[in-house]
Amino acid sequence: MANKTFDIIVYGATSFVGQIITRYMHEQFADGAVRWAIAGRSADKLKTLSDAIGLSGVEVIVADAADETALKQMCAQTRVVMSTVGPYALYGDLLVQVCAESGTDYCDLTGEPQWIRRMQIRHEAEATRTGARIVHCCGFDSIPSDLGVHFLQRLALQAFGAPCSRIDMRVVSMKGGASGGTIASMINMVKEAVRDPGLRQELNDPYSLCPPGHAFSRPQRDVKVEHDDAYGGWIAPFIMAGINTRVVHRSNALSNNSYGTQFLYEEAMVTGPGAQGKRKARATAWGVNALMIGLAIPPVRWVLETMVLPKPGEGPSEQAQLEGGFDILFHGSTATGQTIRCRVTGDRDPGYGSTAKMLSQAAACLAGDVADDVPGGFWTPATVLGDKLIERLEAHAGLVFERLP
Repeated sequence: MANKTFDIIVYGATSFVGQIITRYMHEQFADGAVRWAIAGRSADKLKTLSDAIGLSGVEVIVADAADETALKQMCAQTRVVMSTVGPYALYGDLLVQVCAESGTDYCDLTGEPQWIRRMQIRHEAEATRTGARIVHCCGFDSIPSDLGVHFLQRLALQAFGAPCSRIDMRVVSMKGGASGGTIASMINMVKEAVRDPGLRQELNDPYSLCPPGHAFSRPQRDVKVEHDDAYGGWIAPFIMAGINTRVVHRSNALSNNSYGTQFLYEEAMVTGPGAQGKRKARATAWGVNALMIGLAIPPVRWVLETMVLPKPGEGPSEQAQLEGGFDILFHGSTATGQTIRCRVTGDRDPGYGSTAKMLSQAAACLAGDVADDVPGGFWTPATVLGDKLIERLEAHAGLVFERLP
């Protein structure tokens, strides 16, 4: 890929999160260390964005997500395509196909496990043949989870000489506006599941994204409303656990079962101690269940889509992004009972401000830090980017990974 014109093309640059990414890229790589361009389907919108930010010298590329010829021409010019065009199950298939066929590295923000599995089945053999490294889930879902587990397992190996056989991830705090793109992806996934009994079964499999022949059979636990003694408070289900846990298990599989074949991993929201914490946990669990049931019923879904939930292209104000953040704890224990903890924090709202920085640094890491001899295929952030990405996130994206006493 040495002769490529660009290191990174931001595809979907005029989307809500794409605009945040474009501004961040402009600030972060003003020194020219990374050669990048913006792309999308509307030349007028791309020009308006470029003029508004002042992207002098940053090329604009027009390519519709349904135009295979345009996508091929775009991929021929770059080492990495960074895609924000979702819901990916509706608009992302052809770009992944073209990247896999052309040997172009790719990363995105998807949190759609059913789509990721389809892409793996259809294109992994071709990506392996051409050398394309495909890396899904490079935003809030699932970088903090995937790299948080990776970081804690590294600490455990250093401290105990053995990995953690169980890790509990707890979201202590999370402040930020709901992502319209994430909601749209969730709505589409529910629509697919309502139509397809096989998909409903697949979505109940915690190992659905692991490669064929994986050695994992341990039943994973569904978090309920309960008291967590390790955290001194009540916990409730975390709505993003459905994608995050699957990415973590795939990382285990791709790293030669380095976490162990009996590895147990779960995620939950911490709602606090006492009666108030219990009430909040119950309300959180009820809210998650009610949302999923509502999305499965067409008339209710219509009301939620049109009157309640944020839409793609909508998101929090710049001030809200700056005031947002997240604090996530990981508690690990080895098979012999030794325990270790770490924390991952972010300084912007999870769905937009932090996600934009995480995806941008993942793309830069994929373009500049991953050796050319790393084979193609469908990777996870932890397995192909790992410690190099942690270094970038701490240096340039406002994330902190730290061991706790």
